[in-house]
Amino acid sequence: MTAKDYRKVFKQLKIKPVKMNKFIKHNAPKKREFGLGSRTCSRCGRYRAHIGKYGLDFCRQCFRDVAKDMGFKKYS
Repeated sequence: MTAKDYRKVFKQLKIKPVKMNKFIKHNAPKKREFGLGSRTCSRCGRYRAHIGKYGLDFCRQCFRDVAKDMGFKKYS
């Protein structure tokens, strides 16, 4: 029973509640305290290219979309 997303297996285990609880206990993703998986973009939810300075919490792609409205200027 392997799957990329652990919730896909729920369909198979729906009729076996004890095995489903054990599966959830051992395979559910844990809350991340630090590292790449702990910081996400507040707009789109991406993990990578995160800008956390000044409490922005945007990825670089979303920052480019919103920067002009926020008052940032592009130099050069």
